Amino acid sequence: MDDTSLLALADRMLWVTALVAAPVLLASLAVGLVVGIVQAATSVNEQTLTFVPKLMITALVLVLFGGAMMALVGDFTKDIFDQIAQGGGAA
Repeated sequence: MDDTSLLALADRMLWVTALVAAPVLLASLAVGLVVGIVQAATSVNEQTLTFVPKLMITALVLVLFGGAMMALVGDFTKDIFDQIAQGGGAA
């Protein structure tokens, strides 16, 4: 495997990781921001008030997008094994 194909593989790996993590992270960030604004407006500072909605939205996002996330990771893994079987060709 030469440097170019290794860098291409690393670049693709980072993109797949970002695409898989983004829905969960963005949904959790949005819920945390909304809950934080509500807590600041009402002066209610309860730790479980931020944890429970984030947990619920994370579960919902994983139910909705989990299949697509796993398909993306599965395709990437299959491509890596195909490259190994071919002797390490470029992506």
